[in-house]
Amino acid sequence: MAQPVRITFLGGLGDIGRNCAVLESDNRMVILDCGQMFSDETQPGVESIIPDFTYLIENADRIDGCIVTHAHEDHIGGLTYLLQAIPSLELDFYGTPFTLGLVRHKLQEKNLQSRGNLHVVADGEKRKIGPFDCEFLPVTHSTPSGLITAFTTPQGVILHSSDFKLDHTPVDGRVTDLARIGSLSIDPGIRLLLADSTNANSPGQSTSESEVGGVLRSLFHQHRDQRIIVGAFASHIHRVQQIAEVALEQDRTIVTLGRSMKRNVALARDLGLLKIPDNRIVDIDDADDLDPVKTCIISTGSQGEPRSALTLMAANDSRWITIGPKDTVIFSSHPIPGNEAAVGRVRSGLARQGATIVHSGQVDVHTTGHGKQQELLALHGVANPELFVPVHGEYEHLIGHAELAMRRGMAPENVLVATDGDQLLLTDDGISKDGQVSGEYIYMDGTAEPITEGILNERLLMGQAGFVAVIIEVDLAERDIVFGPLIESRGWASHTERFDLEAGAASEARAAIEAALATSGDVREVEKAARRSVGRYVAAATRRRPVIVPIVRTYEPPTA
Repeated sequence: MAQPVRITFLGGLGDIGRNCAVLESDNRMVILDCGQMFSDETQPGVESIIPDFTYLIENADRIDGCIVTHAHEDHIGGLTYLLQAIPSLELDFYGTPFTLGLVRHKLQEKNLQSRGNLHVVADGEKRKIGPFDCEFLPVTHSTPSGLITAFTTPQGVILHSSDFKLDHTPVDGRVTDLARIGSLSIDPGIRLLLADSTNANSPGQSTSESEVGGVLRSLFHQHRDQRIIVGAFASHIHRVQQIAEVALEQDRTIVTLGRSMKRNVALARDLGLLKIPDNRIVDIDDADDLDPVKTCIISTGSQGEPRSALTLMAANDSRWITIGPKDTVIFSSHPIPGNEAAVGRVRSGLARQGATIVHSGQVDVHTTGHGKQQELLALHGVANPELFVPVHGEYEHLIGHAELAMRRGMAPENVLVATDGDQLLLTDDGISKDGQVSGEYIYMDGTAEPITEGILNERLLMGQAGFVAVIIEVDLAERDIVFGPLIESRGWASHTERFDLEAGAASEARAAIEAALATSGDVREVEKAARRSVGRYVAAATRRRPVIVPIVRTYEPPTA
């Protein structure tokens, strides 16, 4: 019997983001992507959500490398967190120049560049990584130079599609290599397919990226007498290229706005992926003297991200741009699920200042980077896998992709739907679930340590009902109150009623704390008494449930 292969999914199966999988054989492992997911309004203060790396931490000495399939944050955004979680780890990264350029920048930002060894791979190249022979194939997506990976393993070829679409007329001419996939399906055959499921429930075929250029050209012509601002993903270099081309046709100067847009455009131009003449592009700092009608600003913030360039414009808080009736703002993207409200607020803010708003709900100014059902069926037809596991998507997308494969003719026992934390075992007998690790969300707020679910819940409660702090100093030796209790509250009661309510809460707290001190000299008992007494009082007095925060200091008598 051939040696089994284990696949562990740490993220990306059941949600959009946090894509991270681990392939293992012969007691060695290779990581496939390591992404993050962005927070929404129910997660205040959270900057990113990453996979639980406990399994990798426990097996750090067995890690041989990490393949980064493309440059989107949901595939590379967790890399620095992984290195921070394993201080002893020096990791080899494999990817294309553009992807690794952004990885390098991430490592430099966190002063981790000495712990990342970057290995550039070319289309069609083969590399031995740990126990696997890996072949890298070009794939079309909404960021340059994505990679399909074919792993040759003791259990046959495992093909990972990465995020993909079948675009026959991509802007850069780099098409998904179906011919090579077809060759692999014949010799030696594809044992297992892991394929993108994001649009598995969307019938038809995705629109070619090159068609967006024609829509942009028409919009630029319609609004030729206005300054044009286009919001787009900073990683979508093909979109930026098309925006630039129509802007140059109108003799507009191109201005980049937003740190990531400036960085990515510079990297893509250095690599020859983005073609804009040096004399036709300027930084926002140098745009003051430009004729607005002869300007095209390509900006970040199309998803309504806090503090992003478009969000600041909408709030009239931008350092560089003041929006008015002579502006047309084009949102060249769809709102990511969960971002609809934030994007709507940005659009409304810009419209209130007089701007003309154009978005994908009105005209086809955006197209997806993920294949729809016809493209998924085409991939299955060419790959002709023996086994299939849908990846990348919400759970309903995974189910939809599994059903699509079975309708095409795959036997149900050859299709397996997994979720975050599942471990699969590929053996001579097929594929099955064989273990479970943590697939939990880990919330990061900019510090090195994650925040807990409890802290997140407290933040939500504070946002909904405010907080009441009970500040007190006690002498544990004398079992006496030295100072307080002082009540400080925010977001709980109106200014006119707060004084009386805080006085009542202080009285209740004093009585309860005195009783606790009489029976115990334990600070935790004092905290508990303060929390319970004030909680009961505010609930009875106002029927509200703010967060109660006891702050107990212990008195230290002065030394002689």
